[in-house]
Amino acid sequence: MRAVVTDSFGDPDVLRLSEVPDPVPEPGEVLIRVMASGVNRADLLQRQGHYPPPPGITDIIGLEVSGVISAVGTEVTGWSPGDECVALLAGGGYAEYVAVPAGQVVRPPEGIDLVTSAGLIEVAATVTSNLTRVALRPGEILLVHGGTGGIGTFAIQYARALGCRVFATAGNTEKLDLCRDLGAEASFDYHDDWLAAVRGASAGHGADVILDVIGAKYLPSNVEALADDGRLVVIGMQGGRKGTLDLGTLLAKRALVIATSLRGRPVEQKAAICAEVARSVWPLYTDGRIRPAAETRFAIADVAAAHRHLASGDAFGKLILTW
Repeated sequence: MRAVVTDSFGDPDVLRLSEVPDPVPEPGEVLIRVMASGVNRADLLQRQGHYPPPPGITDIIGLEVSGVISAVGTEVTGWSPGDECVALLAGGGYAEYVAVPAGQVVRPPEGIDLVTSAGLIEVAATVTSNLTRVALRPGEILLVHGGTGGIGTFAIQYARALGCRVFATAGNTEKLDLCRDLGAEASFDYHDDWLAAVRGASAGHGADVILDVIGAKYLPSNVEALADDGRLVVIGMQGGRKGTLDLGTLLAKRALVIATSLRGRPVEQKAAICAEVARSVWPLYTDGRIRPAAETRFAIADVAAAHRHLASGDAFGKLILTW
């Protein structure tokens, strides 16, 4: 089969299409013929050598795909060759075929085309599992950093569907307008004093929950922005991995800071998350309460261009590679 491989870490030019052996499904796995592969910022980090796959997982990049079941391993029920599906992966998505535990495979949302569906499950699984962990409740204020990326566009709409107030940060007027169009009550330019803006928009309350893809750079301001009993969830490190944490402020607010990653979780946990996404999130797409993010599609041969576009900061929504 064809797959995107790298001989070394570096800029997008290290990505190249090559012939590699076909994967074979183990017991409990299915083999998917890939139609489309989602592109995520974690893919850029892996290409650069900063985010290696878990032990035993292929070095081929890619955390989500859509496609058609090609073969079914032993001990698998509920799937047959020819079934359309989407899958959450620990790796291997930039390939024509991928073998994946059956629990991490679900049917696409009704009414959403299969290519678009390739960019839905990783974001949905990441956001819902983290917001469930910190018990985001109706009426609370959620602050989303990076409101027009794949994570942000989903998180804004999902939190609104839960009955929350949503604030978001973004980088220019067009992106700020998109955040509000998606349902954010207020959006703030991160080049400005967004901390003061959060305090003003919340009448001094602050954010009950912050979903942060930036990491170290925003850590002090995020803690300051939290409401009493607030919860900061760090899910990315675009702004670095080491920051200063003011424990006095954290204690005074009775606040919680957690950092989580989906990729390395046990298969059983990821299966449960995928099942919950199919149960509770897919109907929100079907009835229109959440609409898929704006997407940009690249042919697989243009994978390097896709990585450059995502890294540029000009991308809106989701990037998808098509086979």
